[in-house]
Amino acid sequence: MQKITFTINGHAETKEVDPRMTLLKFIREELHITGVKEGCGEGECGACTVIIDGKAVNSCLMLAVEADGCNITTVEGLQKNGELDILQKKFIEHNAVQCGFCSPGMLMSAKALLTKNSNPTEDEIKEAISGNICRCTGYKQIIEAIQAAAAASSLVARLRRKYGKHFCD
Repeated sequence: MQKITFTINGHAETKEVDPRMTLLKFIREELHITGVKEGCGEGECGACTVIIDGKAVNSCLMLAVEADGCNITTVEGLQKNGELDILQKKFIEHNAVQCGFCSPGMLMSAKALLTKNSNPTEDEIKEAISGNICRCTGYKQIIEAIQAAAAASSLVARLRRKYGKHFCD
């Protein structure tokens, strides 16, 4: 066993972990955070995507010990004070969720994109979610939801600059 210290969804943690355990299994089985899904186990489907230090990562391809010192966000960490993130709201509004299996990974890839690029082009969105497979919706509604979240976030940012940082809280 190896001790690791990390932050997950805003909470600092120190845990003992088997050095052979993937981050995916650690998050699901040891931390009991189940929004992270296991699809292919080979990094091809994106269902296990989490954000680590601002970057979308396939947690099935990373060992838990590699997360030592990292800041991890899962889909559960997107909501704040019980309120869904704008991206989650737009996925619902645009019917970008059907069976829901790919949604957590898709949301995390989109969130990582919007964090570094608040106004992405359609091609940049397609590139950001290219590692995520959805067998139900196609991608039209997903792309539209991400575009709508970017537009809404941009509007809120402009209003906060104009009226103060607590506008729309």
